[in-house]
Amino acid sequence: MGRARLAELHGVATSYEPAPGRTVQVPEDTVVAVLAALGVDASTPRSVKDALDRHERRQRDRLLPPCVVLRPGGTPRQALPDGLAEALPDGTELRVRTEDGAPRGWGPAAAARPLLPLGTGVPPGVLTDTPLPLGTHTLTAHAPDGRTATAALIVAPDRMPSPQGRSHGFLVQLYSLLSARSWGMGDLGDLADLAAWSGRAFGTGFIQLNPLHSAVPGTPAAPTDPSPYRPSSRRFPDPVHLRVENVPEYAHLGGAARERVDRLLEAAAALRTSVLRDGALIDRDAVWALKREALELVRAIPLSPGRRAAYCDFLAERGQALEDHALWCALAETYGTDWRGWPDGLADPHSARTARARGEHLDRADFHCWLAWLTDGQLAAAQRAALDAGMGIGLVHDLAVGVHPSGADAWALQDVFASGMSIGAPPDAFNSRGQDWGLPPWRPDALAATGYAPYRELLRGLLRHAGALRIDHVMGLFRLWWVPEGRPPTDGTYVRYDADAMLGVLALEAHRAGAVVIGEDLGTVEPGVREALAGRGVLGTSVLWFERDWNGGGVARPLAPEEWRADCLATATTHDLPSTAARLTGDHVALRHRLGLLTRPLAAERAAEAAEVAEWTELLGRLGLLPEGPGDEEAVIRAVHGFLLRTPARMVGVWLPDAVGDRRPQNLPGTWDQYPNWRLPIADAAGRPMTLEALAASPRLHALMTALPKPP
Repeated sequence: MGRARLAELHGVATSYEPAPGRTVQVPEDTVVAVLAALGVDASTPRSVKDALDRHERRQRDRLLPPCVVLRPGGTPRQALPDGLAEALPDGTELRVRTEDGAPRGWGPAAAARPLLPLGTGVPPGVLTDTPLPLGTHTLTAHAPDGRTATAALIVAPDRMPSPQGRSHGFLVQLYSLLSARSWGMGDLGDLADLAAWSGRAFGTGFIQLNPLHSAVPGTPAAPTDPSPYRPSSRRFPDPVHLRVENVPEYAHLGGAARERVDRLLEAAAALRTSVLRDGALIDRDAVWALKREALELVRAIPLSPGRRAAYCDFLAERGQALEDHALWCALAETYGTDWRGWPDGLADPHSARTARARGEHLDRADFHCWLAWLTDGQLAAAQRAALDAGMGIGLVHDLAVGVHPSGADAWALQDVFASGMSIGAPPDAFNSRGQDWGLPPWRPDALAATGYAPYRELLRGLLRHAGALRIDHVMGLFRLWWVPEGRPPTDGTYVRYDADAMLGVLALEAHRAGAVVIGEDLGTVEPGVREALAGRGVLGTSVLWFERDWNGGGVARPLAPEEWRADCLATATTHDLPSTAARLTGDHVALRHRLGLLTRPLAAERAAEAAEVAEWTELLGRLGLLPEGPGDEEAVIRAVHGFLLRTPARMVGVWLPDAVGDRRPQNLPGTWDQYPNWRLPIADAAGRPMTLEALAASPRLHALMTALPKPP
């Protein structure tokens, strides 16, 4: 009982319900391991008792929790956890210093007395609370016995910003969008061009992207993991997305440097041709090798005074986070990309040895700072292009659920990641063995102790040039499945986060940026989570094939368009699902059969898929969205998107490969080297890769997009 109580106090589940009415007990050694990752020894009955005693003393003696979250108009009593305000000693004084440095009080006497009493024996009227501005402030308590305590006080809006009206837009994996100017994979120049064209030609309101986070660099022995969901850093984008020719200093290259860059351009053209004409896969490492050499040459061109000043401003704005990221990149060039194997002292970002390394690697670190600045500038240019084309939202960036354990963020932010733990998913009806994603989780206690500073900084960086943010596995703001290192996913457990704080910080940063927030809430979702997200203005994600009416007498029928939720991004598919053409033709079943991924006989799988498609096409026909007769594949795909527009969804997404009949998924879950995940260019219905220029001229794409109404 003691260990269970200790686990409960730290948000660690000792059981969970994989299905209604079914409870699974978490192994005892899992609970012990997870508590240890949170800094709590629960290995013996004695250590459990000592930990409970320490927790009780801390709770009794503390004046303030490490962080409190308040909504507009809230009062001191509402900000403090239940019972804590009443438990403060009589005469305890509270003071707030706002994020702009101004002292503030919560009452009419604030001007005369910045320290306001909270407790008994206070003259009537002193505690007539006044609201604080939105922001991250500092709350200080002074007790009569001389004790003081400080906490971060986050005042967050009630809701995230909402989309203005309805809009439709493209969903695209940027690497897959090659143009005649790409260096072997899609880049930020291509993104800006896609935005400028689609906004003007079709009235698209947004472009949703894959995560552009910085990846762990590859080596000849270990190529870069192509998945954008296992990044080195979520705080900075990857410079592999740069369009080298768009760097202003590029125009001033001359002599031998110009000749060398011209040869690199020829090599890039050959790489592009191999992907577009010869069937080669996108090779991120080959692309980066060419771009890195070219950028080294461009860096030798001095910045103009104005550009130098802008660079210095960027360095000052991004501060320690950028310094740490750039140093990790520099050290990785010398010692390898896994900091856990670096020489003594360098694995600790705060050690004296690392402090010396900052000076020893100053030039290389500055190179990586410069790359981050260039990438930030081209992201800003892409968002400007989107807005200039009339888009109401523009770029929708994607936040991966975690980071690679050997990467820059895991090194720089060790204090807030749980060592020896990995994020995953419990066993369910689709995967009886559960999942281990190999990503270290945030420590909820460490986040609170910092006032959620790493989380705030992460969001602020992602929202710099975004009209919206998609959060992968948004349920992770409430709880995550932790898997102890060396154990199977079945031996994991849930660890709970302070969802009110996580959502509050998200609302605050989204408010500052004026950005919409979309949560990926597909799959198994804890009861109450979707309602909580909707209550804070987070849009959900609704995929056509998953939207079913479960109230039809035990048979789940396709959900009628008017029954869909309004506050969502509605799509026909995602990067993890078959394209619409593949689903209609059954190509995705054949692919999974070839790879040995089916869990039932091929005939049974085909029959089930055909029945599902027939249900939907029958509904499309009844709604008058299909022409008389069976209708060809293109007509059905147009009908599917016409159906999405009949729902009340605030945002409707068109998977860009769907617009040209691409049958190949970008990612096939459950595969590693059996399928070229995250390495395929967009292709037509025959599997021929298409450039951005070919997409813009595609009659099939135009037929689909012109059927979608432009916003007023």
